[in-house]
Formats: sequence, C-alpha cells, structure tokens
Amino acid sequence: MRYVVLPFSHWVIQVYFPAATLDHVTVLCISVWKKLQFYFMTSRAPGATNMGLLRDELLKSIWHAFTALDVEQSGKVSKSQLKVLSHNLCTVMKVPHDPVALEEHFKDDDEGPVSNQGYMPYLNRFILDKVRDNFDILEFNNVCWTLCFKKNINMSHLLISNDDAFKVWCIFNFLSEDRYPLVIIIEEIEYFLWKLMEAMGGIWNQERFEDYKLTLNRKQQCLSAWELIELVGLGHFSKGMNRQTLSMGISEVFQELILDVLRQGYMMKKGHKRKNWTERWFVLGPNSMSYYVSEDLTDKKGDILLDRNCCVESLPDKEGKKCLFIVKCSDKIFEISASDKKRKQEWIQAIQTCIQQLRLGLPSPHREARLRRRELRQKQQAEQGELEERMRLLQTANENKHRQLESMRKKLEEAAATATLEEQRRKQTQTDLQDRYRTDLEREKMVRQQMEEQDGPEVQ
Repeated sequence: MRYVVLPFSHWVIQVYFPAATLDHVTVLCISVWKKLQFYFMTSRAPGATNMGLLRDELLKSIWHAFTALDVEQSGKVSKSQLKVLSHNLCTVMKVPHDPVALEEHFKDDDEGPVSNQGYMPYLNRFILDKVRDNFDILEFNNVCWTLCFKKNINMSHLLISNDDAFKVWCIFNFLSEDRYPLVIIIEEIEYFLWKLMEAMGGIWNQERFEDYKLTLNRKQQCLSAWELIELVGLGHFSKGMNRQTLSMGISEVFQELILDVLRQGYMMKKGHKRKNWTERWFVLGPNSMSYYVSEDLTDKKGDILLDRNCCVESLPDKEGKKCLFIVKCSDKIFEISASDKKRKQEWIQAIQTCIQQLRLGLPSPHREARLRRRELRQKQQAEQGELEERMRLLQTANENKHRQLESMRKKLEEAAATATLEEQRRKQTQTDLQDRYRTDLEREKMVRQQMEEQDGPEVQ
C-alpha cells in the first residue's frame, strides 16, 4: 500500500493507492491534483468569483503600465515613478491614497528601484484590497493605456485610430491568459477576429486564418497586445473593408465584450406619466437596461435596473401596438413594443438570461463564456497531459521490455556462440586425438616393419 500527500491551499489531502509501481502512482497523483484544481476553480462563491475576475482584469492593465515605466527592461521601476502610478491608480479607482504607507512599505529599498514582485504586496494590500466596483473601469483602463501605448506601438502606418487601438487593447486584456507576460493564444485570436468579421458584415475565411497560423512561430502560437493591434490595424483580415467599417466593427465587439452590451436597438416605450409611446434606443447590460433618445448615446433618458426579483413577460397586442412585452421590477413596470415578433422574442430571451445570471450570482454572459472556454482548455490540457504521461509510461515499459528482450537475445547469442565454440573445441580435440591416434598407429606400424626387417635375415 502506498499513499501520497497532496498539499492544496490550506488543506492536506492523503490519497491511498493499492500496491503499484511508483510511475503509476505518479500518474494518478497528477490526475487527482488537476481534477482538484479544476473543482476548486469552478466552485468558488459567486461574489468571490466576481471580485476575483475584477482584480485579474485590473492587474492586467496595471502590468502594462508598470512594464512601460520599466524603460531599461530590467524588471524594476524607480520609487518616484511608482508613487505617481499608485496615486493615479488610487484616484481613478476611488481608493484613499496613503503616501506614508508607500514609503513605509519600501523603506528597505532605498538603494534602488523596485521590482514587480516587490510592488505587488503593496499594490494588493493598499490598493486592490480596497477596490470596490464603484469606479469607471474605462477611465482606469485609459490611464494605464496612456502610460504604455506610445512606448510600444507606432500608429502612423495603421488603418485604425488611437481610440480603436485602445479598444483592441482592452479586448486583448479581456481575452488574454492569466499569466505574465500577457499573451493572447491562437484560439482567442480566432474568436476575436471571427466576431470582428461578423460585426463588419463580412464572411469569415477559415482558410485564410489557417494560412496565418502557419506564419506564427510554432512554439509561440500567441500574440502580445501590440502585435494584435498591428494585426488588426494593418487590415490582414478586413481586406475590402474601408476604415469606417473596420472602426464600427471594433466598436461593436468592444461594446459587446468590454461594455457588456448584450443587446441594443430601437424599440417603443410607454411613458409612466403621459402614457404616450416614444421611440428609444435600448442598451441591455448584465444588470440594467438603459434607454436613450438615439443610438449616439448622448441623451440618456433612464435605466431599468434588473435584479433577481425582476421578470419579463409577453403581452398581447393592444392600443394599436404589437409585439409587446413588459419588464416587471420591484418599483416599476415597463411596457415595451418591439419592431417585429422575432426581435420581441430575442429581447425577452436576452432579458431573461440576464435575470437568471443575477439569480445565480454569475458573471456576465461573455465573461462566463470566456471562463468556460478557459476551463475547457484547462480540462483538455489536463487530459492531454495525463494521456501524454500514460503514453510516456507505456513507452518506458515498452523500452524496458525491449531492453529485457534485447538482453535475453544477447544472452542467447552468447550462449549459442559459447556452445558453438565448445563444439568447435570438442571437434578440434577429437580431430587432434584422431590425428594423434593415427600418428601413433603409423609409428607403431613403422616400428613393427623395422623389427620385421631386422628379424628377417636372422631367420635365413
């Protein structure tokens, strides 16, 4: 009986195995470890998950800002620059800034600049731990973008504006892996480009993308933020589209993935006071449904705040209005008329999905989809790793078997060679004995003849 101790967070798990080889125990341990990681990752409390996702997204933008300040690419930034960065972060995230805490935290680093690892404890304790979701994350991203983009990319030769590049940068941060240095892997690149092509009204060309994949370094198979901006800005996948179409496509994907715009469009809304019907531009987000005078979003008229107690229901046609539905909230009921039955059903389904997500405490659908894609990749990687480990063990076993067979073959060959040599020696010995016997017989015969010759004359 063998057992292995697996440390997981603050737990210690003992896994018992029947009598088995050490290699088989290793494979089982790897499998158990990865499944435990997958379980704990997918079973966190909803609130902790949402705050954890927010922190991960903030760290990505801060990482860009930190590396931009690291001019010498030494992994370190001067304390004076970190003070300015920390002050800007606290201001934009509405966190009280404590310069004394910064000095106290880095009092042992007076001799030189501070590394990223050295800055992280301060960043977590004095800034990120105090963050709430009451600040404008776009403004926060803009601060980090302003610090880093000029040092990393030349916009003059690109087909997109600085604003479009900023949106692609935000999309990169959203889709990139949670490891540093930040990269976006080939599957997420394909997902983004496919959505961009769909937003531009084009047809996705899978063959062109497969050709593009071949141009990437086989070991790399990923891009940095600046490489992704250049890929989009050079128009590799938007040939035949003008700049305005490309810009509108980027904006649509940005609104969908970053601003969490789940659906938008014109519908008629019934007023609460005058009971008249007015056309409004509606924008559905994860927890609200805002309505504006027009799609330029300059004149906002109100919000329908969604929560777990809201519901949406279809209504029969009345008052000359068709395709009606209502959104029931705790304090108000909103009557809305869609342009046709198809759009009515799509709006009802989208609003129901938002309410269900709120009831379950899940992140927005796009964040949930991104999380599921990552979990699926991690699960596939774990299964692939387990399969590769099993194949390695099988190969090792086959090699050991081959070595055993080879050893047996050599021993048999050596035994056969020894037997052949012994047989040759035996035959040689037999031949030598026969030759000696023949020689002795001939010598004896000659002696006898000589004796007979000597005895012959005496008889006469």
